[in-house]
Amino acid sequence: MHHLGHTRSANRRDHLLHTPDAFIRTPLPGLTGGLAIVHIAPAAGAAFTQMTLELEPKATLIQGPTQRFLYVLEGELDLTEPGKPTPHNLDPGSYAYFPTDYRHTLTAITKARIAVIDKPYLPLDPLYEPNLDPHITTKAYPWFLTGREFEVPAVPLNGDPNLLVRPLLPDSLAFDFAVNTMAYAPGAALSQVEVHYMEHGLLMLEGGGIYRLSENWYPTTAGDFIWMAPFCPQWFGAIGTQPAKYLIYKDFNRHTLT
Repeated sequence: MHHLGHTRSANRRDHLLHTPDAFIRTPLPGLTGGLAIVHIAPAAGAAFTQMTLELEPKATLIQGPTQRFLYVLEGELDLTEPGKPTPHNLDPGSYAYFPTDYRHTLTAITKARIAVIDKPYLPLDPLYEPNLDPHITTKAYPWFLTGREFEVPAVPLNGDPNLLVRPLLPDSLAFDFAVNTMAYAPGAALSQVEVHYMEHGLLMLEGGGIYRLSENWYPTTAGDFIWMAPFCPQWFGAIGTQPAKYLIYKDFNRHTLT
């Protein structure tokens, strides 16, 4: 059904709301048997790219041009590394991080959807290397990892048990961005309007609510994507009888002049 030019999507100077009614699917180099929905990219002013990839059974994905983080939204996949015969099995809630040029192949066992974040890596100034994890040999650089979100301990945001954060990347200066999930009990909300130097990419996973972005207020629901530029005023409150949850990216761990 056509809606005569109506969409919930909005594109403003310091934020973007990208809703499923406006998604466009395109091919992606390195992806066979699937299509990409590009939510945000440097062409729109972001310093990273975030996509949702839709994969048919037997579809494959290899490394991209930068470091990459992926999160499984739906389906089952195998992740193989060169020289390692046993693949990593990924299912909904699983995630993986790949340093730049880290060779691998992701193969869809079933129809699947994955969230993908690509970002050029900002090396850490050697002055700060002693603060890194002493158990990592290549201390100045991030390392390949996989995990499952439900195995990550939940931390109440500012002590609020109705707003739980799960950090999916290690607490290490080697990583120049962070990815978390944030879960809101029905009726829970951020305690303040946030204004900060970091930009965000946010994918609504469950439930819905109201997002304030700059001077605008948007109803949001599962499947929506939001980009927030640095210093964009932002606030979220969950609405309804179901919990709300989103996956959120932010640039992190670097001086703002780098």
